Amino acid sequence: MHVRPVGADALLLEVDHPLDWFAALDAERAAGRLPVTDIVPGARTVLLDGVSDATSLAAKLSDWTFDPASVPPQPPLTVDVHFDGGDLPFVAELAGVSVAAVVDVLTGTDLQVAFCGFAPGFAYLRGLPWNVPRLDTPRTRVPAGSVALAAEFAGIYPTPSPGGWRIIGHSPAQLFDVDRTPPALMTPGRTVRFSKA
Repeated sequence: MHVRPVGADALLLEVDHPLDWFAALDAERAAGRLPVTDIVPGARTVLLDGVSDATSLAAKLSDWTFDPASVPPQPPLTVDVHFDGGDLPFVAELAGVSVAAVVDVLTGTDLQVAFCGFAPGFAYLRGLPWNVPRLDTPRTRVPAGSVALAAEFAGIYPTPSPGGWRIIGHSPAQLFDVDRTPPALMTPGRTVRFSKA
């Protein structure tokens, strides 16, 4: 692990398994042993924001170890999906299988929230068996609830926005609600399963 200061009150941890680190650090924060405001996992990093004494915490973390098995997993989340997206035939052709086979793979694969970003409630779900290219020209408006694939990730658009991912369906799931704790339905590390609606 490499610890790098970010501004006056944040640390960026470069780690091999960010979700394991996120879960362990979040458990430490919940137990009152890690004084940080926010913990944000990325593809290869974990950001600790709102650190009161960055120098002291960086020294402590440089020798810190943990057992990933000691962190209890979150329960899986099942999300209903209508597989009616216009790019579904493209994905099937890319994978060399039928549209029905693509749906079977998507509903039979446990995906995991790798990290969140782009928009509140947008989760990057890893675990796809394919690498799906983005559109050459992004759409100017993707409807909220659109289920889409890009590169090695799946995701669901929480609000209408531009986007270049391949749309394979839509979901009625409410992905972000400020009155819910936590506000995001999908949080880092959580297992997500698509179910045919």
